[in-house]
Amino acid sequence: MSASTVAKLIGIAVLIFVAVIVISSSSYVVEPGSRGVEVTLGQVSPIFKPQGFGFKKPFISTIVPVMIKQQTRGIKASCYSSDLQQVDMDLQVLYRVPESSVVQIYQGYAGDPFDSLIEPRVQEAMKEVTALDTAEQIVKNREMIKDKALASARIKVGSMLVIDDVVIQNIDLSRQLEDAIEAKMVQEQEADKAKFTQQKAQIEADTTVITAKGQAEAMRVRGEVLKENPNFIQLQIVEKWDGKTPLVVGSGASGVNMLLPMSDLQQQLHTESR
Repeated sequence: MSASTVAKLIGIAVLIFVAVIVISSSSYVVEPGSRGVEVTLGQVSPIFKPQGFGFKKPFISTIVPVMIKQQTRGIKASCYSSDLQQVDMDLQVLYRVPESSVVQIYQGYAGDPFDSLIEPRVQEAMKEVTALDTAEQIVKNREMIKDKALASARIKVGSMLVIDDVVIQNIDLSRQLEDAIEAKMVQEQEADKAKFTQQKAQIEADTTVITAKGQAEAMRVRGEVLKENPNFIQLQIVEKWDGKTPLVVGSGASGVNMLLPMSDLQQQLHTESR
């Protein structure tokens, strides 16, 4: 192979290599869940790049990805309650960058706003909320504390970012304070149990009184009915008769109708015939 041929082959290889470099530097890929910010010689484009494949100016432009999907970061918050007790919390913050803020977040916070914008605002909001309640109330009402701190943090951060939620994973108090709160909760539970037992006994007593009054009223009404209608008791005997022993209606010496079993009537007739 001649020297000229070798030179041509080397030249072709160099051209292919340069072409590959130019093509690769003029294209980009933005991954799902992210948006691209185009930076050309230090100038930031005001329009972000959507996810997918695209072309850019080779060598002088760079596409910087900014994540927009929800992210979770853990922080610790050291607060003080209204009764001057130290309350340490482990928090999980769920947040995301909206598309409208992608370029602004990159310019102001290098694409990651958590450390400089979200964390200090969340800690500030949590300290303000816990300062209004005692340590015992904070432990008992942790969900309410979380909701108030979340609302306050959203106001402090503004519309640039979205804080989806703040989760209180753990609350640490001093050992002495935890023991005191636990003892008080046990006492409250015992008091509630005693109150329930007392209310139950009162309900049962009221029920007994009502039942007795009902029975007394029933007896009074029954007495008045018998007084006004002496035959009422005979009607009840007939209604309750089981049909096994024939009954005969007779007349006693007092002129009051009586209901007697047949055997008793036969014995009475036999006595009278003697």
